[in-house]
Amino acid sequence: MSTEASAEKSAVNAVRTALGIGGVLAAIIGILILVWPGKTAMVVTAIIAIYAIAAGLVYAGLGIFSKTKGGWSRVGHIALGVLFIIAGVVAFLNLSQTTAWLAIFLGILVGIMWIIEGVVALSTLGDASSKGWTIFFAILSIVAGIVLLFSPIWGAVVLWWLLGISLIILGIIQIVRAFTFGKNA
Repeated sequence: MSTEASAEKSAVNAVRTALGIGGVLAAIIGILILVWPGKTAMVVTAIIAIYAIAAGLVYAGLGIFSKTKGGWSRVGHIALGVLFIIAGVVAFLNLSQTTAWLAIFLGILVGIMWIIEGVVALSTLGDASSKGWTIFFAILSIVAGIVLLFSPIWGAVVLWWLLGISLIILGIIQIVRAFTFGKNA
């Protein structure tokens, strides 16, 4: 076997392994979301809290130990670091409440984005090649956004379930791709 063929086989195996691992992880996370939606959401919230604490430590460290930044920049970095650390600690101390708040926040945020997306679609109606589909999309997007604004927690739950189902389907597809990738090479 030549060096080129060996390198190509090694690259194909690396891609197959990455696809397989990614697919298995996606499917597992999707299953966890569907089986334990609340606990999985709390784990995601805990990961965000850990990130906030780590980012806070980095910002505070930059403010404290930076020799090249000016005084206000250092104070700003320290203040931002302290705020991140406080937010992360508060999130950990009230993990279930923070998870609920995060779900409501994301529901409202997605609702606002869908309304804006619908309005933007309507604003491009003059340039649209398919005016009927553009109007249909815009109305659907605006109505879905309004529904989310009036019931953000239910919207977040539905979006969470859709994410879980999507991850399972995409994970299975990735696993299949892992087995079939590079077969023709």
